[in-house]
Amino acid sequence: MHRRQLLIAGGSLMALSACASTGSGASTGSGAAPAAPTAMDLAEEARIARAVLPVATPKAELLQPWTGSYDGLPPFDKVTPAKLREAMLEGIELQRADIAAIANNPEAPTFANTMAALELAGEPLDRASNIYGVMTSNIGGEAYDAVDTELSPILSAASDEITFNAALFQRVKTIADNADAMGLSAQQKRLAERRRDAFIRSGANLDAAGKAELGRINTALSNAFTRFGQKVVADENAWTLIPNEAGLAGLPASNKAAAASAARSRNLTGWAILNTRSAVDPFLTFADDRALREQVWKKFVNRGDNGDANDTNATIAEIVKLRDQRAKLLGYRNHAELRMQDTMAKTPANAQNLMDRVWAPAKARVAEEVADMKAIAGFDIEPWDYLYFAEKVRKAKYDLDQNQLKPYFELNAVRAGSFAMAERLYGFKFTKLPKGSVPTFEPDVEVYELHDKATGKLIGLYYTDDYARPGKRSGAWMTTYRSFSTLDGSKVILGSNNNNFTKPEPGEPVLISLDDAETLFHEFGHTLHYFSANVTYPSFGNTPRDFVEYPSQVHEHWVLSRPILDGYLKHYQTGEAMPQALVDKIQASSTFNQGYATVSYLSSAIVDMDLHTQATPPTDIDAFEKASLERIGMPREIVMRHRLPQFNHLFTSDGYSAGYYSYLWSETMDADTWAYFEESGDVFNPDIAGRFKSIMLAPGNTTDRAEAYRAFRGRDPDVAALLKVRGFPVS
Repeated sequence: MHRRQLLIAGGSLMALSACASTGSGASTGSGAAPAAPTAMDLAEEARIARAVLPVATPKAELLQPWTGSYDGLPPFDKVTPAKLREAMLEGIELQRADIAAIANNPEAPTFANTMAALELAGEPLDRASNIYGVMTSNIGGEAYDAVDTELSPILSAASDEITFNAALFQRVKTIADNADAMGLSAQQKRLAERRRDAFIRSGANLDAAGKAELGRINTALSNAFTRFGQKVVADENAWTLIPNEAGLAGLPASNKAAAASAARSRNLTGWAILNTRSAVDPFLTFADDRALREQVWKKFVNRGDNGDANDTNATIAEIVKLRDQRAKLLGYRNHAELRMQDTMAKTPANAQNLMDRVWAPAKARVAEEVADMKAIAGFDIEPWDYLYFAEKVRKAKYDLDQNQLKPYFELNAVRAGSFAMAERLYGFKFTKLPKGSVPTFEPDVEVYELHDKATGKLIGLYYTDDYARPGKRSGAWMTTYRSFSTLDGSKVILGSNNNNFTKPEPGEPVLISLDDAETLFHEFGHTLHYFSANVTYPSFGNTPRDFVEYPSQVHEHWVLSRPILDGYLKHYQTGEAMPQALVDKIQASSTFNQGYATVSYLSSAIVDMDLHTQATPPTDIDAFEKASLERIGMPREIVMRHRLPQFNHLFTSDGYSAGYYSYLWSETMDADTWAYFEESGDVFNPDIAGRFKSIMLAPGNTTDRAEAYRAFRGRDPDVAALLKVRGFPVS
């Protein structure tokens, strides 16, 4: 999650797939979006808001309004670390002037001159921050790391300056407290109340000493987040060199080629297994050499935990201590209680109850999976054996070999299939632009136009950045460079998906796994969420942490739908569609290895919540992780999907901290939604798709998301659907 979200004035940036908003606010009670203001009303509101703000005349090149086609585009071709630093520093000053103008306005506070003005404040900084997020996440390297290290505490202090502005808070509070008397609409009231509550949770009610202490904590946290992320990236910019081809026995040809390409690009002789999940997991799944599997596994799971310059344990201890101090300063018992004020779960206990409901059957399934593997292996299963022997069991039980699947999941075909899904569900039409049509931050980035098929209206531009490179953060994520709102006139939405596939040699295909294909559809689901947006105020583009994964997770299900398989996911050599017999094997094995998948993920979520609900923050992070896992009976054959020393979700920002459970919370809604489509007899049911888009996607956070789900589904989500999808007992 990029730093822009820390500045509570101005527009919103969606990054790392999600950006939680704050506050609770009013509700219409129906889940559907309240009636939006008329265009004339909005135009007048924006005019008043603009009149309050100083006329900005930025000097820095990267602060200038974006120019060219598509309502203006990020000038990625002009970015340098020095220019970015200059723009961010000047942008903070321009935002400071905006905030001062709103706070010190001699006119009585109104929604237009305060709330709407806050929605529009800081636009030059917003533009630069979008670029800042891309360059520090997708490009990285020593120069951008230095800029990030310098600017992180400055941005944190700028955020605190807004929160601690007593005059500004009083104006917001006056509007929120008197919303009914002022005749505010439901949307305006919700926005004002959420903004007020966000100020309070960020320390606006503290006295001078309390604000000073909170500012110290926030600055220290910002510095620690930056250090943590840079240490993990450094440990991920490594590899295991395999000098002899015999060490790759068992690997599919596509993975061998990727390892050879990774070695050549680093001027190495042999084959390089990069220290990223997309390279490590296939090796652990297929490589016959057990000693090499152990070596690759240990390097991967010990990222940030090697007692060297990149060790993150002391940084984590600092972060959890600072978070605890902040929570108690703000009147909460712990960090989790503070973070969950604006979530669907509401309390740590509610989140824990759901995790407990799933943990027991997941552990029981692991015991069954291990017994099956041990019968084949003839020895005790170690963590570096799990994926390898799981494949052997899959082959024996279902006559299904993952190598049979990869030829059907060529990267370009998978993306075409995702576009077809979007077209059938929502009427979105994607068309690739010629290379060089628009500026990009890296030559491999591809850009597509997105139109509404029915009307021909241009909705947005979609950027894809698929390949791993030194300095780029690991994993897969979604970002928007410009989101939708009607307050100041809707503009073309700019969004991206980012992956870490190994770049092939020229002319070679990129064959990915079924899991990778589902991840691509997942991140694309985030993008579809924001391309579907129809919100009045920018702040409503952000949804609660435990909702935001829901639209992404539900889109994973369409990967194996017959229309997508038949039309797009064809064998890259023969052009044949995947035979139904193979699909039947996949479906028969759909709950296979769900013990591993669930325990791997859920252990990370449980340890996250455990860490952030401690009365006294731990100082020995490795010891805490071990004790926490022992308490819940973690199977010895599995390691957490994200061990604490490399848990970027938790320690590069506050974003997912005390919130990693949100994937499970969202999956409950996702499984229930997929059941809704399936029960209709048509997984592309146009009525359900239309209602899903209009009720769940387009309104953003305009209404309470739990109420919206009830409006869409007719009831609350049923956890039985989740258990059924994972193949666990539902009773």
